[in-house]
Parts: sequence; C-alpha cells; structure tokens
Amino acid sequence: MHKPREKGAALLEARAVTVRFGGLTAVDEVSARFGAGELVGIIGPNGAGKTTFFNALSGVAPPTSGDLLVEGVKMTGARPDRFARCGVARTFQTPRVFAGLSVADNVDFGLQFAGRKREAPPLLRDAQAILQVIGLAGQAGLPAAAITPSQQRLLEIGMALATRPKLLLLDEVAAGLTESEVDDMARLIRGLRDEFGLTVIWIEHAVTTLMRYVERVLVLHQGRKIADAPPQEVVRNAEVIEAYLGDEMAEVAQ
Repeated sequence: MHKPREKGAALLEARAVTVRFGGLTAVDEVSARFGAGELVGIIGPNGAGKTTFFNALSGVAPPTSGDLLVEGVKMTGARPDRFARCGVARTFQTPRVFAGLSVADNVDFGLQFAGRKREAPPLLRDAQAILQVIGLAGQAGLPAAAITPSQQRLLEIGMALATRPKLLLLDEVAAGLTESEVDDMARLIRGLRDEFGLTVIWIEHAVTTLMRYVERVLVLHQGRKIADAPPQEVVRNAEVIEAYLGDEMAEVAQ
C-alpha cells in the first residue's frame, strides 16, 4: 500500500527514537532531522549509543519506541533491505566485505543489490567507475582479502555507493587508520557529498578531524542527545565538555 509523504519532509528523520535491550536503554528518545546534501557528524564517548542509533536509522535495530521517516514516509520497523531500496546505505565499524570475491565483484554485488533501478551519475555507473572514485581501480582484480584494512574500508564505501544511495551512514570509517589516512578519508567523504549531492551522516572517534569537515554535529551521551549544532558551537557546549572530560574538546577548540 502506498504511504503518503509528509510535506516539507527531511530526507531522514528520527522522532523520539528509543532502543532498549532488556533493561538497558541504549538510545533514549533521540530526535534528529537530516536534510538533502547535509554532512553531519555524530560523536560521543564510548557507550554513548552512536552505533545503536545508526542501527535504528538503517533498520538493523528496530526502535523500541519512536518513529523513523525517510522522505516523509514512515519506516519504523522496516527491514534493512527496505531502507536500502529507499536510498539509505551504510558501512559498519568492522568492514563487511566478501573476502573471497575480487574487489570489483564486491562493488558489483552492491550494483546488483540495488537492482540498477535508480538513476546514477556517470561516475557511479559501474564497478570500475566506482573503484576509480574511491581510489581502488588498481586493485580491481585482487581478492578483497588481499587488500589492506584501510583499503577494505574504502571498498565498503564503494559497495555502499554501488547501491546508488541518497544518504550514506558511515560508522567509524577512520578507525585504525594512520593520521594521513584519516585526512584522506575525510577529504573523500567531503568530496562524495559535494560531487554527488549525498546526505552523509558520519560517526567518528577521530573528533578533531571530523569537526573540520562536517557542518553540523550531534553529540550523544548515555543514549541521550545533548547537542545538535555547528562544530564551533558544540566545542563550547558545557555539557559536551563535561561528557568528554574537557580534554578532547579543548583540543578541537584550539
């Protein structure tokens, strides 16, 4: 049955989303709107609920209460494949690639998964073009198991791009990378948003780097949203400084 779209709807919206596991509340009534073309960071101390919130936004962990809407259509409780068909793609903290398949075949899997039904810009039209965009064209024929962990992170982004998304959820894609690799990754993410008009929501522990590239930051602490503002405001937010014990925020504010 066709579901009506709300007028003036955000590309993705969470309304008082709560996720509980038994007696543990991992996400506590978090609301957020993400518009077309936004580059938004999500930060928070360990255990803040960031990945659980991502899991809710992508259908991996259905909310215990609250609502999720994609372009104004209610998606609460929908499976991950339905979110993907609506243009929501994501990566995971640990890259989920098919180790025995070639790099190119991994990306082609994403293309097949999307059904090739959505229009794609020329730079995302096929596996080789996508590998060129993410800098892995030279590794196309290698098994995914044979490339480095940082390249596997890039490959997972390529697989997500292959589904021709409108919105890209990136979960700690800079984890385990060197300082220069983190900067390269951040530039790639910003470039993907600029080149393809994607909405990007990016969880990252490399707070200093993330703050330089995003335009808005959500801060989660103990499952609650404690800030949602431009980076220059977030670093001066007293509740955020307390949550991070001041150290990391002081570094970012310099």
